[in-house]
Amino acid sequence: MTDHVNTSVPLWQQLQAVAQALAQVRRGVSGTAALEAVPSALRPGVQALLFQTLRQLGRAQALRAQLASRTPAPLPDALLCTALALAWDPDNAPYEPHTLVNQAVEAAKQTQSLHMPANFLNACLRRFLRERDALVKATDNNVLAQWNHPEWWVMRLQKDHPDHWQDILRASNQAAPMTWRVNTARTSREVLQADWANHGLTSFPVGAQGLLLAQAHPVRDVPGFAEGRCSVQDAAAQCAAQLLLDGLITTQQPLRILDACAAPGGKTAHLLELLDDKSQVTALDIDPQRCERIAQNLQRIGRSARIIAADAALTKTWWDGQLFDAILLDAPCTASGIVRRHPDVRWLRRERDIDKLAAIQKNLLKQLWPLVKPGGRLLYCTCSVFRAEGENQVKTFVEHNTHARLLPSLGHLRPQTRATAALLTDNLLGDHDGFYYALLEKLPAP
Repeated sequence: MTDHVNTSVPLWQQLQAVAQALAQVRRGVSGTAALEAVPSALRPGVQALLFQTLRQLGRAQALRAQLASRTPAPLPDALLCTALALAWDPDNAPYEPHTLVNQAVEAAKQTQSLHMPANFLNACLRRFLRERDALVKATDNNVLAQWNHPEWWVMRLQKDHPDHWQDILRASNQAAPMTWRVNTARTSREVLQADWANHGLTSFPVGAQGLLLAQAHPVRDVPGFAEGRCSVQDAAAQCAAQLLLDGLITTQQPLRILDACAAPGGKTAHLLELLDDKSQVTALDIDPQRCERIAQNLQRIGRSARIIAADAALTKTWWDGQLFDAILLDAPCTASGIVRRHPDVRWLRRERDIDKLAAIQKNLLKQLWPLVKPGGRLLYCTCSVFRAEGENQVKTFVEHNTHARLLPSLGHLRPQTRATAALLTDNLLGDHDGFYYALLEKLPAP
């Protein structure tokens, strides 16, 4: 068993908060926003239990369908599914199943709006304990229970990645590690790794500039963070700045770079770490509050950029008329490649969202491409594994823009863990999220 929670806080109280957060996610609220309402003393334990619940929610919903003839009201259903998600697999349960059931029933009794359904919840969960093996077996062939993703999501992956859809789903259902980017303008990966080791932190190299911590650690307590020597960033996301600047920073002229859709600023910071002080980076984001986060992140590494709060697609409202040497377009997407970090995403998204977001991506490409100098480049990327937001999007763009040439790019990176990395030789080495990258060069006018 693994103990994810603060044992000084009653388990029923944590399950109560998890159920309330799950009910909010089902109403369309992000997991991050739902957790912000949880008291700080409860939040770490509640987050751990909520994330495990979200990763097993498909199985829980299939089991609930076996136990109840009709779906209960939102909050009692959320508590029932929370208990089932955490208890159905004893080998991976955070507590003994009997303890989870007892505490879930106690949570119902302690919640005024759940007094009436408490007996119903108790009956369902006691039956689950008695008939667990038979109930689990009855759900084994259910797609939702098998993969803990919506059925449309599974079918979409089968279509987009016929040879690897199962690997993607398995990796997506694992907890993501804590991956860091080393600021090579201030230190080397080897020096930082040795410093961490002296503080009892074990790490492994990943990608070109990354370090993966063997065990998660409070960010502000990691040596080098406060001084801007390192930043938290997944290995796949670290590829953006490297791809965009490869071959450009050898030129003698200062570069003019745009990071569109830049918040919270991880890629902006990476660009600045790789560039000299003479080059100029403009960081753009539609959300003024998220622009403040960009400024905070840059302040920590001791660099600055021109930060603008504006819609990247409405170029007349923010562009000064000077062309860019390079543009990084990390376009809004379904975030289907980062569900191991954000397990709520799979339950928040609807299949129709793909087409809506693809239309936004198409428009951003259309509006930003004219801002690239002849001979310059645009890096299009999304944290998505769906081809409509990646390969198909870029293929259509190149077909309709004869002055755009697709340079060697990473394409679709499938999410993977260290355990599967050696088997997926066409991916990056190591552990990373799902991403898509396409580097486009603007050909000079004939």
